[in-house]
Amino acid sequence: MGMPDRDRCEKVGTEAALAAGDLLMKRFRTEITVAHKGVIDLVTEVDLAAEALIVSTLQREFPACAILAEEGHGETARGPVTWIIDPLDGTTNYAHGLPFFAVSIGLEVDGELEFGVVHIPAMEEVFIAHRGHGARLNSLPIHVSGTSSLGASLLTTGFPYDIRTSRDTNLEYFAEFSRRSFAVRRAGSAAMDFCYVAAGYYDGFWELKLNPWDCAAGYLMVREAGGRVTNFCGRTGSIYERESLATNGLIHDAMLNILSQPGATAAEPQ
Repeated sequence: MGMPDRDRCEKVGTEAALAAGDLLMKRFRTEITVAHKGVIDLVTEVDLAAEALIVSTLQREFPACAILAEEGHGETARGPVTWIIDPLDGTTNYAHGLPFFAVSIGLEVDGELEFGVVHIPAMEEVFIAHRGHGARLNSLPIHVSGTSSLGASLLTTGFPYDIRTSRDTNLEYFAEFSRRSFAVRRAGSAAMDFCYVAAGYYDGFWELKLNPWDCAAGYLMVREAGGRVTNFCGRTGSIYERESLATNGLIHDAMLNILSQPGATAAEPQ
């Protein structure tokens, strides 16, 4: 199976993301059912409903494609053409009434990320990227920042759900980057973080233990906006790895130097 039509992918993928975003906003700051997948890893009834909506839309329009989705709808394995879905990235924020959450849909064809859409409904933002065709925010082209000094850079990160039990917590990196950069933020949605690096709002983003659905659209967004995404060793990053570094490219090596310092811990393998 080859690459589906580019315009059709954008139309259907964006419509699915917008519909999911509308659902999220209708239920935002209302009484919802919240369950625990882990000690601090939440899932809500709205996650499940949004994912079911997206999956049903994509399966109807692209029945031969595989589906890899966070909450388990669709297929459990990748195919030659795979839609990779996070229906609500930032569930903890959402469950607590904070407006920092996103819908993320990526398309992988023969191992290459080809299309991504990230909808941030509370901000009325829609980020779209196609491989080789750049990235856009609400139809306008975006580009990473031009900040060249780590000391002048605004960074962002997140922390793993097993922070209470694992030795790989990201706290050491957080402390070091807080000392070396202009400032570090922690918004709580990796999909947003990638997009805001792509748009030049942040200069760099690093995180441990992300999942493919957290990254699929975001990796492509940063790269198509002129940025760089790798693992902590500087090799081309994969959404199936456990380390992600996304920057404007200009501060990438400076961040890699810190992430590879002796005594710094990398993520445990899956």
